[in-house]
Amino acid sequence: MSLETLNKEIIACRKCPRLVEWREQVAHTKRKAYLDWDYWGKPVPGFGDPNARALVVGLAPGAHGSNRTGRQFTGDASGKFLFPALHRAGFASQPESVSRDDDLTLRDMYITASGRCAPPKNKPTSQELNNCQPYLEREIELLKPKVVIALGRIAYERVLRIFSEPKADKKFGHAAVYKLQAGPWLVCSYHPSQQNTLTGKLTVKMFDDMWAQVKELMEKP
Repeated sequence: MSLETLNKEIIACRKCPRLVEWREQVAHTKRKAYLDWDYWGKPVPGFGDPNARALVVGLAPGAHGSNRTGRQFTGDASGKFLFPALHRAGFASQPESVSRDDDLTLRDMYITASGRCAPPKNKPTSQELNNCQPYLEREIELLKPKVVIALGRIAYERVLRIFSEPKADKKFGHAAVYKLQAGPWLVCSYHPSQQNTLTGKLTVKMFDDMWAQVKELMEKP
């Protein structure tokens, strides 16, 4: 299976009735600022370099971000913090991403998420994440990344679960790094949500330093 085939399967998914109802309701009612937008309103596939050595795993689409644009982290506050950092680190061709039709491309990086549909209150249930997990597993099988970057605790827990790694000796924390038995490095980061960036829990320097660390790990033998 190719990434393109997998993404078509993801876009067609209707496994979670609660999420299907919510994402489509949001796409229909829209936010006042985006009334002229044709909302995506479907599961959001991963995107990036098919030969990527770095795989970024987020939480789930934002209701008026990826659920509107159809591309991970595009069009919301988290993306406005993430993409400039990826551009500074040399992973992204430009510092902003406003729609899936803009010219942004990723180099040596693929961006995906633990959940593919926008959840109410940004909180997918455990079962909804379980329903989505096979998609992430297959992305990992296809990409065989050298470094996996977990943006947030939920992504970190999901990655450990996929690789059957115990959590006891791998505590979540910003810039925490672990070598997984199955091969890749795991780098943890606080999620670039406003809850973290506006409070100073995650600063620009902290984020830039973490991406520099990722680049170093990518070059390790």
